[in-house]
Amino acid sequence: MANRLLVAAAAALLLLLATAQPWLRFVLTIALSTGLAVLGIMMLLRAGQVSFGHALYVAAGAYTVAFLRPHSGEALLLVLAGAIVATGIGLLVGLFVTRYRDIFFGMLNLAFSMVAWSLLEKLYALTRGTDGIRVARPEVAGLALEGPAYEWALLLLALALALTSGGLVARYLRTPAGEALGAVKTRETRLEFAGISARRVLLQAYLASAALAGVGGAIAALATLHVTPLLAYWTHSGELVFVAILGGTGHVLGPFLGAVVFELVRVYAAASFPDAWQMILGLVLLGIILAATRGLVGLVDDLLARFGRRA
Repeated sequence: MANRLLVAAAAALLLLLATAQPWLRFVLTIALSTGLAVLGIMMLLRAGQVSFGHALYVAAGAYTVAFLRPHSGEALLLVLAGAIVATGIGLLVGLFVTRYRDIFFGMLNLAFSMVAWSLLEKLYALTRGTDGIRVARPEVAGLALEGPAYEWALLLLALALALTSGGLVARYLRTPAGEALGAVKTRETRLEFAGISARRVLLQAYLASAALAGVGGAIAALATLHVTPLLAYWTHSGELVFVAILGGTGHVLGPFLGAVVFELVRVYAAASFPDAWQMILGLVLLGIILAATRGLVGLVDDLLARFGRRA
């Protein structure tokens, strides 16, 4: 019950910010799209595996939207298609990378992502290379919206997907398969002796993480209305891992909390210190990480526990 109240309060605060500062609607939509991708990475972190190439699936979802937009004008269908394509690619890659663990797992994911980035840059006739592809504004639930109405519709869609995905992942982590993810990290041999395939458990989580990243990429494409190969670049993958650590892995709220804080700090740092915003961003985020060793969600848990004791 307390967790549900916490999630409801976070959603209400997000909508309040979007109402008070209209320009934040776009920023918060991007943050939610990032949070969806990071939610998948959090599942892999539960198994002790870090993917340094998950931007591949974000790019897959975004480019699916770009390629299909001339043939379909419905945002919901485009998001669904992005998730399906990303999952299909995740299956092809996952069947290979889930045979490995630790640094080999991380670097193999990075290698696949960089191959995809290179193809997206070189196949100019198909992808327009570094120029990217412009995406025409689609309909949302059959409505042709413009300006603020479209921004609100997309933010609400992203929020609904975030709440639904977070609830499904939280439920999955409480199932035997979800509990087995922790055993992949600490007791994989015992897991195999119990007759449970660690590779199958990890592959299931990998496919779910690819689908979530695909949804995040599709939402980002619908928000920016432009996709480029940088979506698949290694720095984007590193950013996703950083946000996962920033938000914390103790609760499904962590990825979204980390993504919102990361985007807000980046925007305000760039606006206040245009010539040194990256340094300011790094210092602020470093301070947050040092102060919250379990991530922002762990810091929130500590504050709530302290408040509860005082009450």
